[in-house]
Amino acid sequence: MRKFVWSAALLGLLCSSVLGQLVNKPELEEEFMDMGFGIFIHWSMDSQLGSVISHSMVGASDAYLDKYMEELPQTFYPDKFDPDEWARLFKVAGAEYVVFTTKHHNGFCMWDTKTTDFSIMNTPYGKDITGMLVASLRKYGLKVGFYYSPEDFSFLRQQGTLISRKRAMSQVTDNPELMAYSEAQLDELLSDYGPIDMIFFDSFSKKPLVQYVHEKYPDVIVTRGEMETPEQKIPDGAMPGPWETCMTMGTQWQYKPTNEEYKDGSDLIAKLVEIRAKGGNFLLNIGPKPNGEIPIQQEERLREVGLWMFVNEEAVKAVRPVPIQIKEGNIWFTQRDEENAVYAIIVGQKDWFKGFRRNFLLKSLRSTPETTVSVLGQNDLVVEYWPSNIPTTRLIQHDEELEISVARAQRLYNNKIWGNPVVVKLTNVELVEKK
Repeated sequence: MRKFVWSAALLGLLCSSVLGQLVNKPELEEEFMDMGFGIFIHWSMDSQLGSVISHSMVGASDAYLDKYMEELPQTFYPDKFDPDEWARLFKVAGAEYVVFTTKHHNGFCMWDTKTTDFSIMNTPYGKDITGMLVASLRKYGLKVGFYYSPEDFSFLRQQGTLISRKRAMSQVTDNPELMAYSEAQLDELLSDYGPIDMIFFDSFSKKPLVQYVHEKYPDVIVTRGEMETPEQKIPDGAMPGPWETCMTMGTQWQYKPTNEEYKDGSDLIAKLVEIRAKGGNFLLNIGPKPNGEIPIQQEERLREVGLWMFVNEEAVKAVRPVPIQIKEGNIWFTQRDEENAVYAIIVGQKDWFKGFRRNFLLKSLRSTPETTVSVLGQNDLVVEYWPSNIPTTRLIQHDEELEISVARAQRLYNNKIWGNPVVVKLTNVELVEKK
């Protein structure tokens, strides 16, 4: 098989030489591309209202803003917040990293900050949620990322500036006081909690803060602000270098208590597969309830993703796109240099009953004398309650097509039907150029 890896190192060197600016360390970008799957958390004091996070402040009356900034903090009491329980769930879901919203556009800080009283410390709860979560994530081996918005509506209001997102003074590039304020907050976030792995800047103008992080905290990788981060969509094709799709489970980033429409678990798994086949990371969002619990609908979906990842994460983590063809029919491909492996991720298979066999033809792969084939998660030796059925995975090389024959042998659900992608691992195959 011809190996192919998008070179973050080369891209980084080209960008730094052309633009004359600091960029992410290439080795950190490669590590980020290996992670594959992360959890995004949108949570602020206005989760009590079930509203869109922060944005209701734009265009709001003074009376609304007074209530929002003065009354909401006094009723924010997430006494059911259990950071260890969160971290365990994220770990079981197969995530490698977590990005927590330390401060959204409303300016409410979810950490113990000295820069403002508009923070979690001035609520009845009065505990440093960010610090607690960071400790739990590290306890369970998860990388720590911070979301940070430099567009601070509470700061603008105190400054006497109209709250907006696309007017003068709303961006750090137009507002020196806001820039200094943001730098002071970043110093707290990136110094007070030990080494932070990544930061996600959410604003229209962010370049000065990106450079500030590169200069002062060079081991923190910048995601949004330094790489493509498509929101609520997946690119049409593979993209070189690191990139990350962030997406909600439902229609809203923050908790929406009523009339929410959730994607089902199979849809989320299919999106993860497509994103990884195209070379990106999937940052899947949750929105905790105001009391600190993760809504059961969101937990259920994370656990369905977790079951699939428990079986198949080898095809998701530390992989890169197959350069010849990322998809053929209903089969997505990823590849890994280790073991010279290609993973054929078979999607769109309905009602695949335990022990039944299905065959697939591939024109983009060709076997060699050293090729091996297997299904991730199963030993190919036995089907439960069906001793005469030997579920060996087989392949036949035809003139122009490679036929793989697969029996889904492992019983993962009680009804013995598996509706999510099945992953076939092939080693030492050749990639076939399109004619």
